[in-house]
Amino acid sequence: MDDLKSMANAIRALAMDAVEAANSGHPGMPMGMADAATVLFSRFLKFDSSRPDWADRDRFVLSAGHGSMLIYALLHLTGYQRPTLDDIKAFRQLGSPCAGHPENFELPGIETTTGPLGQGLATAVGMAIAERHLNAAYGDALVDHRTWVIAGDGCLMEGISHEAAGLAGHFRLGRLNVLWDDNGISIDGPVSLSSSEDVRARFVASGWHVVNCDGHDTDDVARALAEARDDPRPSLIACKTTIGFGAPNKGGTSGAHGSPLGAAEIALARQALGWPHAAFEVPDDIRAAWLAVGARGAEARTAWEARLADSGKAEDFNARMAAVVPAGMLDAYIDELLAAPPKVASRKASEMALAVLNPAVPALLGGSADLTGSNNTRTKDQTVFTADNYAGRHVHYGIREFGMAAAMNGMALHGGVIPYGGTFLVFADYMRNAIRLSAIQRVRVIYVLTHDSIGLGEDGPTHQPIEHLMSLRAIPNLAVYRPADAVETAECWALALADMKRPSVLALSRQNLPPIRQKGDTLSGNQVAKGAYRLKAATAARRVVLIGTGSEVGVALAAAEALETHGLGCDVVSMPCWEQFAAQTSAYQADILPDDALVVAIEAGVTLGWERWVGRDGLIIGIDSFGASAPAEDLYAHFGLTGTAVATKVLDKLQVR
Repeated sequence: MDDLKSMANAIRALAMDAVEAANSGHPGMPMGMADAATVLFSRFLKFDSSRPDWADRDRFVLSAGHGSMLIYALLHLTGYQRPTLDDIKAFRQLGSPCAGHPENFELPGIETTTGPLGQGLATAVGMAIAERHLNAAYGDALVDHRTWVIAGDGCLMEGISHEAAGLAGHFRLGRLNVLWDDNGISIDGPVSLSSSEDVRARFVASGWHVVNCDGHDTDDVARALAEARDDPRPSLIACKTTIGFGAPNKGGTSGAHGSPLGAAEIALARQALGWPHAAFEVPDDIRAAWLAVGARGAEARTAWEARLADSGKAEDFNARMAAVVPAGMLDAYIDELLAAPPKVASRKASEMALAVLNPAVPALLGGSADLTGSNNTRTKDQTVFTADNYAGRHVHYGIREFGMAAAMNGMALHGGVIPYGGTFLVFADYMRNAIRLSAIQRVRVIYVLTHDSIGLGEDGPTHQPIEHLMSLRAIPNLAVYRPADAVETAECWALALADMKRPSVLALSRQNLPPIRQKGDTLSGNQVAKGAYRLKAATAARRVVLIGTGSEVGVALAAAEALETHGLGCDVVSMPCWEQFAAQTSAYQADILPDDALVVAIEAGVTLGWERWVGRDGLIIGIDSFGASAPAEDLYAHFGLTGTAVATKVLDKLQVR
């Protein structure tokens, strides 16, 4: 116990010193949870610091990401190559991998980017789902690990924690164990200022096992963790702690939460903890003890590698974990579509593409937030993922859009799973922060967002997305696709699956869309890969370029036909993906959108942002108000999104009568 206390004090000291050096950060949580984390890493967590990519390692998620010095200290002390001591000394500084909140792409051992409270917990639910799903495919010999989480009071206040807890309890994810840093302090002061709920009872009601412990008594922590490990339900381990443990004046107060302790308080804390060492100094015996912790999983890892080699499944397993989708998987299917172009909604076209992909790509794991029949995310070959069938490949998330998105992040980060999930595009706002984290973390998560415009009709303004496409396009490293027909939809799926470092949104229509591509046209290859392409060249001398996306490509084609009768040559450009078009050469962009023509954008959404492509003298035809409740055709006419209405606006712009 004395050794564990000294090891925990090493965490506390590094946390105090790094935050003080940065003059920024959160020392209180690492100091408060140091004892529990020491027990977890030294006695329970299965890992090998020399092989952070070991597929069957336990996953550790620091949901309370503001306490990032906890994980940085643990990684450094247990022997990961980084962070080095110099990295820790540069905590929160430009170029240091020790960012203010943990970032998965900066350091091996950081399983997920955390900071937005509650999302780490929800992401861990996705990791636990992935573990059980892969276990159903490969058995205990190859997939047999746990997901451990440290979450704070703030994580459990956030609404997403309710969604995550409900999912985990419903699916009986017994390999998920959450250590709650029950310190009773938030930034404003005592948690009692804002909350009086019975957190333990809430988790029990969600089907969890709950156990209490003294978070500073290492034996009691070990007892509680063992009980959690052995219970078949997901577990909440309530660790009663003191924030800023060891700081005699600021400990137990909000003063230890989000600012440096100050040199005087740190000196007093060193005395109270019996830590006489200089800043950033860890004695050799304590460092050796921690390095032994980092190496203790090597034997289990080498035994697992031997089992994998002898299993006859090594090639398949490694390919599954990498989840690389072979190129050209949809080529034959797209040829069939071109030969017999169907008139279908793009949500139906997505289902048709998935009917080809799902049997061929076992890593695909689909789902929907209680809109399966509307999103068309489940194909006939898919059974349902349940607590009794972890092999199922379609997850019923319930009305938990935010929880679904965060869980999909966890699946993608875990490896071996390519998650896709559906809801209505208008509900992207519910899960926006998780979509943003998909982009930050550079993970392949595919969002199937249907009912993408006023074209959904009678459900009215509450369900008709207006600003949503543009708001999603504003997120860096997110590919937003809005296909115009079945061929483009299949091309979007091919690109989304090939994109290993970027999430994708597929914005899909409720209403049927006429085909715009067919066999015999002059186009070849994946046109969506270009982001925008010339679908129809002008017949008369070109004076206008009409850009359409999704359902409005058909509107552009009708407008072009009308304008050509006035002697105005019109190119029609389909622009299914801004991000792909922005990545093309300036020469290609100039060819598609030439300076010598009036460029017109047509989209059933806000006009804000289209200036980027049409220029200051261009014309933007869209909707800068909320929608209305009516049949789709009536709405398109009402908002001026018809071929005739668009042609009239172009003629007025050019002052042609």
